[in-house]
Amino acid sequence: MAELLKVEQLTKRFGGLLANHRIDFHVDQGEMVGLIGPNGAGKTTFFNVLTGFYKPDGGRVLFTGLDVTGKTPEWLCIHGLTRTFQVVKTLKGMTVLENVMVGAFVHARGTGEARRQAEEILRFGGLYKKKDMLAGGLTIADKKRLEMLRALATQPKLLLLDEAMAGLNPAEVQDAVALVRRINQEGVTIILVEHVMEVVMPLSHRVVVLAGGEKIAEGPPEAIAHDPVVIEAYLGEKYARRQQALGEL
Repeated sequence: MAELLKVEQLTKRFGGLLANHRIDFHVDQGEMVGLIGPNGAGKTTFFNVLTGFYKPDGGRVLFTGLDVTGKTPEWLCIHGLTRTFQVVKTLKGMTVLENVMVGAFVHARGTGEARRQAEEILRFGGLYKKKDMLAGGLTIADKKRLEMLRALATQPKLLLLDEAMAGLNPAEVQDAVALVRRINQEGVTIILVEHVMEVVMPLSHRVVVLAGGEKIAEGPPEAIAHDPVVIEAYLGEKYARRQQALGEL
């Protein structure tokens, strides 16, 4: 598969805090990559740098072979790199349809085309029947779904999902997982930040782990789930030693 995104030695500081330190990272076209790590690991900062909300203090970002380091979020979105947010950012005073039309206007040549594209995406994502509702009246699960569909309307090559399952009940999580899989099957490459391991492990083709602002592990989900370095980063040294002892019995 062709390499879609390549990150080289990415570094981001906030004063004396080193939030991301020399991170090397890549995503191939069509992949679904899980990005995990404990709270404060630097995952959201990494997303913010990739999508142009922060400028890095070192390293570079290559997207579709172009050096896009420091490009604005608007430029990146137009060229196929977009994201959702950990705290949903629906346009509450606009309808569900209008929210998705906002995404479609990135490439649509007029209101009619934007509406047609938005309606098609709402059918794809299961929100068409609610298209005339105000977005502010949706459940949290539907708001998260709407944000994914609005991002999809921008026609991304690479979609970054920041905790798209957070706050959902088990049934809502299953529905969200099914939507993410369908988006990936439509040819959209995905990077998924998620704390729910039951979600990120089955979805991901490959998992990258951050801790303390650095990449500490990378590999297939099954290998990452049993990596003692990863277990220690999440649950502490005592837990890692206990798991090792149990494995030797």
